[in-house]
Amino acid sequence: MMEELCIVTTGGTIDKIYFDDKSDYQIGDPQIGMILRELGVTFRFSVIPILRKDSLHISDADRELIRATIAAQPARHVLVTHGTDSMVATGKVLQAIAGKTIVMTGALSPARFRGSDAEFNIGTAVGAVQCLPPGVYIAMNGRIWDPLKVRKNVEANRFEAVG
Repeated sequence: MMEELCIVTTGGTIDKIYFDDKSDYQIGDPQIGMILRELGVTFRFSVIPILRKDSLHISDADRELIRATIAAQPARHVLVTHGTDSMVATGKVLQAIAGKTIVMTGALSPARFRGSDAEFNIGTAVGAVQCLPPGVYIAMNGRIWDPLKVRKNVEANRFEAVG
């Protein structure tokens, strides 16, 4: 049973705000808390915003900050919102954390956009974090992935099995 869900936000497309036809953007406030409140969830959650970066700009030092932040939290259930381009790399770093169920998710289009996959991916991640054993997982495109066995297919704009 999940006592409280700890949500760590790092930026990425899920939180992007575009100013002119998808060319000029900034990473805005984390959207996940608002989304969960609008959906009327009945579990407790806290949101820790630690980065506001496109995942192409997340460095090894940023990944260490994400890992250390999650490791320092008492919660055993953690959801991480992250940009999709380097989500797999961060997932591999997070595998050093024992005793927690960590599910990473993001979106291929901003949560503010009509038809975004953000709510669906968040819902999948919330279900997964409550049901899976300790470890690190990626919830994208309606599937749950092992970070060691998945990659983002940039051309097809989806996640797929490696090999």
